[in-house]
Amino acid sequence: MAIHLTKESKILVQGMTGGEGMKHTRRMLAAGTNVVGGVNPRKAGRTVDFHDRPVPVFGSVAEGMDATGADVTVVFVPPAFTKAAVTEAADAGIGLAVVITEGVPVHDSVAFLDRARKRGTRVIGPNCPGLISPGQSNAGIIPADITKPGRIGLVSKSGTLTYQLMYELRDIGFSTCVGIGGDPVVGTTHIDCLAAFQEDPDTDLIVLIGEIGGDAEERAADYIRDHVTKPVVGYIAGFTAPEGRTMGHAGAIVSGSSGTARAKQQALEAAGVRVGRTPTETARQVLSVLDSGA
Repeated sequence: MAIHLTKESKILVQGMTGGEGMKHTRRMLAAGTNVVGGVNPRKAGRTVDFHDRPVPVFGSVAEGMDATGADVTVVFVPPAFTKAAVTEAADAGIGLAVVITEGVPVHDSVAFLDRARKRGTRVIGPNCPGLISPGQSNAGIIPADITKPGRIGLVSKSGTLTYQLMYELRDIGFSTCVGIGGDPVVGTTHIDCLAAFQEDPDTDLIVLIGEIGGDAEERAADYIRDHVTKPVVGYIAGFTAPEGRTMGHAGAIVSGSSGTARAKQQALEAAGVRVGRTPTETARQVLSVLDSGA
């Protein structure tokens, strides 16, 4: 099994005919993903060949869903058009929208996330690498060849750290890896993924990756303490970050002790989570937990 994405998922790519959309559609197909169509109103009716795999282009998400039964869309459109693209997908009733686009205005994200919630569409992102259930499906830009299927679930704010932990634990493998994105407003949270991994019978251990700024990790710690019985191992990026400065793509600002890596570590450890201070140490913590059977 897996969370949110399985081998049965049928995927549309909004913006498939653009440069990034073409490149990553090709990679998704190579990973075995069932990409059933692209969406571009100006190129509707055409077919794009990916190494002898023809993929039709539809004029809208609704048209693509009607023709193929698609239940997932991956969004590769410029920031100025992302709100319209996600709103269109939600209004069409798609089950999952994976928004890769970086630089989406926060007020646009707030608007389309509200619309998606009302329509019953789960959004992952924006500004995220997507998600992968190794050996089953890959929706986004996560490299498919750095790990294998296994029984670890991973949820992360950081794309790069997602890849690193996948590689560090490649001999163990993953059920699903979800990059939720590091923007101030995102559709799917740590808590959403923790809940799904807790219910997934094929996930034995959960890795949670956070970073400085905000209180998402503290809220995740509260949830873990009250609702998660599976072992959780964490990593917080930014232990050496200076206070009072904007850091990284998340625009995280640390003020006093609020939002620091140390404060997040303490909250997670108080909930029973083992927290590594480096990605490699975090991977060793995972192996230790698995070896101990805890």
